[in-house]
Amino acid sequence: MSTAIITPHSAPSRPWDLVGRGLMALNSAVTFAVFINGFFLMAAASDDRLMVEGWRTFGYFVFSAMWAMLAYRPRHVPAIWELVILHKVAATVLAFTILDTTEGAQSSITDSSVAALTVFAYIACRGWQSWRVVQLGDTPANVS
Repeated sequence: MSTAIITPHSAPSRPWDLVGRGLMALNSAVTFAVFINGFFLMAAASDDRLMVEGWRTFGYFVFSAMWAMLAYRPRHVPAIWELVILHKVAATVLAFTILDTTEGAQSSITDSSVAALTVFAYIACRGWQSWRVVQLGDTPANVS
C-alpha cells in the first residue's frame, strides 16, 4: 500500500497556516449556526417553499462540514477547496445579477465575504498542495 507523505518544506509558515485554518473554522461555525436557523425557516415556510428551504438548510450543513475539513486538514482534501471556491464565486455572481432583490443584496455580501475568506485561506494554507503527492513509498508499517 502506498501513502502520501508531505514534507515539511511544502507546508506554509505556522502563523499563515493558523490564520487560514482559523478562517475556515470561522466559516464552518457561522455556517453551522445558519444551518440550525434553517430549521426555524423551514418550520415557518409555506408548503410551496418547504423544499427550497430544506434544500438550502441541508446545503448549509454540507458547507459547514467542508469548511471544517479544510480547517482540520487543509492540504489533505483535494478538490474541496476548489469546489467551495467555485460554488461561492458562482453564488456571488448570481447575487450581483439580482442585486435589486432582498436575497440578492444579502447574498452579495455573505457569499462574496465567504468566497474572499476562502480564497485568502486557500493561499495562506497553500490549499493547492492537497493535489500534490510529494512522495510515494511502501514501508513495512503500511503493508497489511
